[in-house]
Amino acid sequence: MGRDSNIGWTDHTFNPWLGCTKISAGCDHCYAERWSGRFHLVEWGNAPRRRTSAQNWNGPLRWNDQARAASAPRTYDGKKRASGARALGHRQPDTDRSDRTRVFCASLADVFDNQVPADWRADLWHMIARTGSLDWLMLTKRPENIRRMLPPDWGYDGYPNVWLGTTVEDVRAMRRIELLREIPARVRFLSIEPLIEALPDLPLSGIDWVIVGGESGQDARPIAEEWVRDIRDRCVSAGVAFFFKQWGGIRPSAGGRLLDGRTWDEAPSGGPTRARLAEGGAPPVRGAPLARKSPHVVSGI
Repeated sequence: MGRDSNIGWTDHTFNPWLGCTKISAGCDHCYAERWSGRFHLVEWGNAPRRRTSAQNWNGPLRWNDQARAASAPRTYDGKKRASGARALGHRQPDTDRSDRTRVFCASLADVFDNQVPADWRADLWHMIARTGSLDWLMLTKRPENIRRMLPPDWGYDGYPNVWLGTTVEDVRAMRRIELLREIPARVRFLSIEPLIEALPDLPLSGIDWVIVGGESGQDARPIAEEWVRDIRDRCVSAGVAFFFKQWGGIRPSAGGRLLDGRTWDEAPSGGPTRARLAEGGAPPVRGAPLARKSPHVVSGI
């Protein structure tokens, strides 16, 4: 379906703009900075961001059409037909999210970056509102900025097709979790990658999904099995979906991705998690495995 991603927990990767500034230990060996520098696309750090091409911005519209066509009910003659809000491409709630198309935004930037022009972000929200057959995964290290950068029509529960997440690489970064929990969202998730130290007492109330991974690259910092196992056990106990991406190493696949003899590919699918019930909220349940995707091709910029 369109250009697939080698990131195991998403179907597509979309970058509306390029560039970011390092703000914490998780940024020390930033793959996005290395990738951008290799192709001389943008200066990293305190420098202007670069908006990607109109052709690149058309990608999610195509993916939405493909996802809508794939999920449309069939008429008596076997042809697919679109109906109602889905036919118009408007946002709409979806109880079972396990087979919906996911888009990670943005792998080479941060949507909630202070240095991004506000009109670029407004254009992004407009496109997200038009692509109701896609679930948008917005991951940030700047959750303190989310509330003031949301669209005016975000509403009490957020857009039904937007998942909000924050990165938690070490104990210091755990403060971001409380900031994320303050924002209404259909799904809230944590990306614990790169995991660079143990996270004792990781709070999971109000969280629907946890992704864990070790660092990769020439200077990859080590990860310990007991760190990952502790997070996994906390997720199982809390009823939070758990996805283990990789052990890491010089290459992302160097250490494989088995934990205790199996893969962990869970993702939110619908209904309240116990962690959400503890918060008093209602979206999704743990347990739906993600389908594996084909090799990554970076979207044209």
